[in-house]
Amino acid sequence: MLKSRLKTLFLAASVTLMAASLISFPQESFDASIRGLNMWWEIVFPSLLPFFIVSEMLIGFGVVRFIGVLLEPLMRPLFRVPGVGGFVWAMGMASGYPAGAKLTARLRQEGQLTKIEAERLVSFTNSSNPLFIFGAVSVGFFYNVQLGVILALAHYLGNISVGLLMRFYGKNEENLKTEKDKKLSIRDAFAALHRTRIKDNRPIGKLLGDAVMSSIQTLLMIGGFIILFSVINKLLFHLHITAFLAQFIELALAMMGMTEMLSMPYISGLFEITLGSQMTSQVQEATLMHQAVITSFILAFSGFSVQAQVASILAQTDIRFQPFFFARILHGFFAAFYAFILWKPVYERFFEDGQPSNALPVMEYLTSEGSRLAEAHNLLTTAGPLITIFSLFVYVLIIGNRIKKEK
Repeated sequence: MLKSRLKTLFLAASVTLMAASLISFPQESFDASIRGLNMWWEIVFPSLLPFFIVSEMLIGFGVVRFIGVLLEPLMRPLFRVPGVGGFVWAMGMASGYPAGAKLTARLRQEGQLTKIEAERLVSFTNSSNPLFIFGAVSVGFFYNVQLGVILALAHYLGNISVGLLMRFYGKNEENLKTEKDKKLSIRDAFAALHRTRIKDNRPIGKLLGDAVMSSIQTLLMIGGFIILFSVINKLLFHLHITAFLAQFIELALAMMGMTEMLSMPYISGLFEITLGSQMTSQVQEATLMHQAVITSFILAFSGFSVQAQVASILAQTDIRFQPFFFARILHGFFAAFYAFILWKPVYERFFEDGQPSNALPVMEYLTSEGSRLAEAHNLLTTAGPLITIFSLFVYVLIIGNRIKKEK
């Protein structure tokens, strides 16, 4: 009872402090809100919307079930999740936060995942997409496309490590069944696809409309969280709470041989990855390796803003948020560790002169792909607002048409 009352008191005090801060710093709050809005309608909305819509269509037509049967022999032994986890993992890496959580929740609602399997899956299928790592962070903040290779390797290797570790999660709660190794069967996969399509008997028009509606509603929620945490981050800075928390980080950074100037970007990155990554790139006193290590942790931890988005999505199901939060901490340390150990054998060996070495064609390929992703990011920033406005217009038309039919 006491714990519940203390929680109520803490939440009430926090909201009251935020309201008072908004009144005290109206211009700063407005600027932060505009910054969050620009990020949402320029980058987040146009980049995630196609993936969300296509994913909903693939689930409805049974393609995801088809892929799940084929990937079962791979995903089950490695991560102890069904084969459909492979689809979620791929889409999560391609589209970025919080696509993995949305797809996991969707599959859990359909009964394709158990509760424990869903909690395992969501822990390693949420990640930054290559477009953001190369375009926004490496080129936009550091002006160094080669750095994106290190950040991407550290990020995705960290994700795989989290998945392998989380396979041991929930053994005591899971109903263990003696599962025989399933052989790859195209016939079984097609049978599963057909059953799923027949079961979901919605017409194509209705299925597409539902996919658009569901995707845009999720993105509107995501936009609200981005704006909210952009404002919270700015208010914490002006209330000197960020500086107070940074004092505790300075000691840990000093023990690792890093400059204490990285403490403020680190704290900011815990709340919002874009601002934290940008501030880290601006610390002149830090070496590029130390900046890469801190940025890798920030990208992997994903920030409380993204975690709040995931928590809101998971709240629609019985999937618990605590395993996801624990996995984000693990991912942060794994990514920072990989960035550190890969720095000399990869970055200093192949990119120290600013050009990729001919000794390893893969590095040239990764760098050229990073340059293309950076160009795509710039193009998306220009065309993003128009895509967002057009999509919202279509959303309003669909809602209006459905309301008219109901009448």
